[in-house]
Amino acid sequence: MADLKPHTARLMIEAMAKHLPPSGSRLTLWDIGGRTGTALRELRSDLDITPIDTPPEQWETPENSVDSIIALDYDRALDDVFLSAALRVMRPGGRLIMVDSTGDPDRETVRTLESNGHIRILVEPAVEGHPGVLMRGEKPHTTDSTFARIRVAASTDDDNLTLKTYDGAYVFLLVRQSPNKPVWALRDGEVLQWHAALADGQFIAFTSLPKAVSFMQPAVMQGIVNDISKVGKFSTATAQSWEVPVMLNPTLDDVKTMAVTFTEVDPATAEAPDE
Repeated sequence: MADLKPHTARLMIEAMAKHLPPSGSRLTLWDIGGRTGTALRELRSDLDITPIDTPPEQWETPENSVDSIIALDYDRALDDVFLSAALRVMRPGGRLIMVDSTGDPDRETVRTLESNGHIRILVEPAVEGHPGVLMRGEKPHTTDSTFARIRVAASTDDDNLTLKTYDGAYVFLLVRQSPNKPVWALRDGEVLQWHAALADGQFIAFTSLPKAVSFMQPAVMQGIVNDISKVGKFSTATAQSWEVPVMLNPTLDDVKTMAVTFTEVDPATAEAPDE
C-alpha cells in the first residue's frame, strides 16, 4: 500500500465498491487495516464502516453479523485462518472483497477460496491498465430460494417508517418505465419516462432494494401493483423535496385496501442503480 499511488488506490477501491452485496438501508462493512474507509464513505453514504486492525484469531464478533469485509493489500488475504474467520462473521450472502495491487488472477486463488467455503467466487484484474487482482467470495445462503434470500436482507429494516425520522441515505420507488429499454437502446427522439406507484396518493417507497423487491414480488403476483419494470433509487434528500407524501416500507396488507395509481417522476433525479 505504501507504494500504491493515491489515484490508483482510489480506482481499486471503486472497483471493490461495485461488488458490495445488496443489504438493508445501512450496509455493515469491515475495513481490514483501515485502508479503504475514507474513499468508501465518499462513494456511498449508506455504509457503516468499522476499521479492523486485530488479527482474525482475535475476532470475537458473533457470527452472521457483517454484510461485507473489504481488504486492500492485506498480507493475509489468502490465509486459511483469515478466510474462515471472514466467513464466520459475515451473514449469509455476505461478501469478502479484496484487492492485491501487485497480484495476478490465477486458478490457485479460486481453489483457495473454494476450499475455505466461499461461493460465487470472482478473480479478475482489479483495474484495467494496472497491475493487481480483485478477489471476491460470498458466504453461502441457508436457502436455495431467491425470494427467501431477499427477505433475509429486507428484514433488517422495519416496516411503516416515516420519512421525517428515517436516517438512511436512499429511498426506492416502484417504477413503470417507458419505453422499457436501456438508455443505450433508445432511438433518436425517444425519451425515458418514469411513473412511480402511489397508494391513496402516497408514494409506495422503501428503504432498500431488497425491501422493495420483497414487497413487489407478491404484490405483482396478487395483482395489487402491475407492470412494474424497475426499482428507482433516490437520495433521501431528493425524497424529502417531493410534494407527494411518502409511505415508507408499507406492508402488503397496508396497500391491499388502497387505490393504486401512478405519477410521473424525473429519472434524472435518481441515483445510479444497485447491483
